[in-house]
Amino acid sequence: MLPWVYGFTWETGNVLFLTIFYVVSGVILAACGIAARRALRDLKSTRIDEIKWHVDFEDIPSFAKTCRHVFTGELSNRVCHNGFDCRTCKLHADLTEVSRPTAPLDPPHSRSTHKIGTSVFGLRMPADRLYHRGHTWVRRESDGKLTVGLDDFGERMIGRASTPEFPSVGTKLVTNGTGWFFRRGESRIRILSPVEGKVVAVGGRGNGFYLRVDTGNDCDLRHLLKGVEIQPWIMTELERLEIALSTEEAGVSLADGGELVEDMPANYPGADWDSLLGEVFLEP
Repeated sequence: MLPWVYGFTWETGNVLFLTIFYVVSGVILAACGIAARRALRDLKSTRIDEIKWHVDFEDIPSFAKTCRHVFTGELSNRVCHNGFDCRTCKLHADLTEVSRPTAPLDPPHSRSTHKIGTSVFGLRMPADRLYHRGHTWVRRESDGKLTVGLDDFGERMIGRASTPEFPSVGTKLVTNGTGWFFRRGESRIRILSPVEGKVVAVGGRGNGFYLRVDTGNDCDLRHLLKGVEIQPWIMTELERLEIALSTEEAGVSLADGGELVEDMPANYPGADWDSLLGEVFLEP
């Protein structure tokens, strides 16, 4: 019963009802205002990329989210529930503390100890860099800045007909947010940034890199794969690709011996590349 309704009287029950009604209405309006203000703040900041990544990550199938410690044999079976961000994972911290502390990525002057030309299932995966699960790589340069590129698996999947679209110099990147895009016909494929920092230069295929990033004093790369993790990870990715292509005569898309051909889209134009590339680059 409300005051403007015919027959309303200021009885104790009606007054109590009005009090509760206006208190609840006020709380709801205040909550909506706070939510709207936070949403506006997030839209104006890089948090929108973080939010989008967590939503996308939930849509990635479980078999594509294998924990890196399964790759090393430390665990027999585990799915990552942390958005591939090992920096905030207690289990990762515990395991690396006990078994194999993660050393920082060596700068170029110390790379003589690495097998730079490492080949994994016919793919060029140099050991002087770290790898993101979205098929980018990171290499630290002697000036402390990070060079970012697309790994050989990603290059073969994206194809030569795709054109990169880079962020402007000065753009701030967040880990697992947008790094850059590839334009393929009417489609636009997002490539996730493997690191956070400020873009200081852009390149391209002919330059041997896509971005150079200044991370300032913060260069935490513990979430990236390296060393013995690479081969089982790539094997998992090849199996995932085979499953995705299994209904479309996958054999014609692979070179002899089961290796990826250099330009997958050009050699297999009949596939649903929008879906396939979304799966490969973690944008389901």
